[in-house]
Amino acid sequence: MKINTGKGSISLLVLLAIWSVSAVSSLPGLAISPILGDLTRIFPHATDLEIQLLTSLPSLLIIPFVLLAGKLSEGRRQIGLLLWGLTLFFLSGVACLFARSMGALILISCLLGIGAGMVIPLSTGLVVEYFTGDWRIRQLGYSSAINNLTLVVATAVAGYLADINWHLPFLVYTLPGIALLLCTALHQQPSQEEPQESLQRQQQRIDGRKLVGLMLFYFFITYLVLVITYDIDFLIDHYHIASSFSGILISMFFLAIMLPGLFINRLIRTLQSQTNLLSLLLVAVGLICIGYFRSRGMLLVGVLLSGFGYGVMQPIIYDKAATIAPPRSATLALSFVMAMNYLAVMVCPFILTLARDIFHLHNEVFAFRMNAVLVLILAVAAAFQRRGFVLGLDERYYVQQ
Repeated sequence: MKINTGKGSISLLVLLAIWSVSAVSSLPGLAISPILGDLTRIFPHATDLEIQLLTSLPSLLIIPFVLLAGKLSEGRRQIGLLLWGLTLFFLSGVACLFARSMGALILISCLLGIGAGMVIPLSTGLVVEYFTGDWRIRQLGYSSAINNLTLVVATAVAGYLADINWHLPFLVYTLPGIALLLCTALHQQPSQEEPQESLQRQQQRIDGRKLVGLMLFYFFITYLVLVITYDIDFLIDHYHIASSFSGILISMFFLAIMLPGLFINRLIRTLQSQTNLLSLLLVAVGLICIGYFRSRGMLLVGVLLSGFGYGVMQPIIYDKAATIAPPRSATLALSFVMAMNYLAVMVCPFILTLARDIFHLHNEVFAFRMNAVLVLILAVAAAFQRRGFVLGLDERYYVQQ
C-alpha cells in the first residue's frame, strides 16, 4: 500500500513509523502524575526540593534539547538523531522501572527528558520532511490527533497501574521502543525533495519576524487553555462536584483537541481567513462556560469548545512554521515553536498566581474568567488581522490546501 505525500509516495510502514513518533512525544511526565501524591510515602526521606526537582527538572531540560535537536537537524541527520533520542527515551523508561531512590529517579527522569527533547521536534519534523502542501497539513492534523489520543489513553493506563504498584506507571515510557523498531524503516525510504512550487522553496532562510509571531501566538493560546488542566480540580471542588468528574473533563478536553486534526483540511477550506478568529471565539466561549456556570453539562461544553478551538489552531501553527523556512531549516523553525508549549506549561502556574496576587482575587473562577477576557482581546486582534500571517490565513496559504 502506497501513501501519497505530495512529493511522491511512501509505504504504509513508513507512515506508521512517523505516526509512532507522534504518539510517544506526549509521554514525558505522565508516569509521575499518578504517584505524585504518594511520593512522600514511597520515599519518606525525600525533601520538598527533591520532589520539586523530579517534577520540574526533566521538563526544564526538554526545552534546550528541543532547540538543540532542531539545530542539529539542519545537517540532514534527522533519522539518526531520532534513533538516538528514541533509544535514550526508551532506556530511561526501562531504568525508571528499577529505580529505588529519589536521587536515581531524578537522574533517570532527566535523561528521559533529554531523550524526549530530541524526539519532540522530529515528531512534526518528519511530517514536514516527508509531506508537502495539502498532504502535509492533513498529516499534521493526524499527528496532533494521535498525540492527544495517546495522552488520554496513557494517562488512564498509568493511573490504573499506579494502584497496583508505584513502579508500573513507568511502563508507558517503554512505548518509544515500538517507535524505535518502526523507525528503522525510515532508512529504507528517505524523504524526497520539496517541489519547486512549494512555499518553502521560496525561502532563503527562516523568516525571523514571522517565527517570533508564531512563537508568541502559540505560547499565548497554550497558556490560555492550560488553566483547564491546572485549575479544574479546584473549581470542581468549589462547585461541590465529585472530584472524579475533573478527570472526565480533562480527558474530554484532550479528546476535543484531537478531533479537529482528523479533518483539518476541510475546516481550513471552509473557514479560510476566519479560521483562527472562530477558533479563538470557541476557546473564549468555552472558558466563559467553565467560569460562569456550575452545571456539569456546561462544564463539559466548556472544555469541549476550548479544546476544539485550540485543536484547530495547533496544526496550522506547525504548518506555518514549516512554510517560513527553507526545507533544510524547517525542523529548526518547528523546534522554536514547539518549545513554546513546554515554556507555557512551566510558567502557567506562576502567571496565574501573580495575576491573583495583583488583583487580590483568589477564588477558583478568577483564572477562567481572566483568560476568557484575554482570549476575547486576542480575537479582536485576529478580526483585524484575518488575512495576516500569524493571526489569520491569507489566500496564498489556504488556496494550496
